[in-house]
Amino acid sequence: MGRTNIPSMDAWLAEAKQDESAPKIGMYLTHNGIVRQSAKAAVRNGEKNTAPVTGMFFSYDAAKVDAAIEETYRMDGIYYIRVWLNEGQLTVGDSIMYVLIGGDIRPHVIDGLQYLVGRIKNECVVEKEVY
Repeated sequence: MGRTNIPSMDAWLAEAKQDESAPKIGMYLTHNGIVRQSAKAAVRNGEKNTAPVTGMFFSYDAAKVDAAIEETYRMDGIYYIRVWLNEGQLTVGDSIMYVLIGGDIRPHVIDGLQYLVGRIKNECVVEKEVY
């Protein structure tokens, strides 16, 4: 089982609203990625003959995550970011990551969340599904 210090999104949002960036923020978006039973190959590529996933080994490169966060802060209208990543052996239903991002207007925040989660998933983590 992965780490047990899973964050509270309610607590994160309360903290974000007390941050010095709060007066500039008109929207917060959250992302909670979880381990699913459907294999990535089935979901993304439509492969039909994949065994059900029973878990995942998950790790990440903290320096790469920090770099992705810093780049996201350079996007238009992004003023607040918080990221938590799990690690170790996870089971179906376990949280893989939480991302909270705040910014001025909806298009900026949506773009920022999509960019950051994409960077994390594509460049910063190692996911090995277990069948």
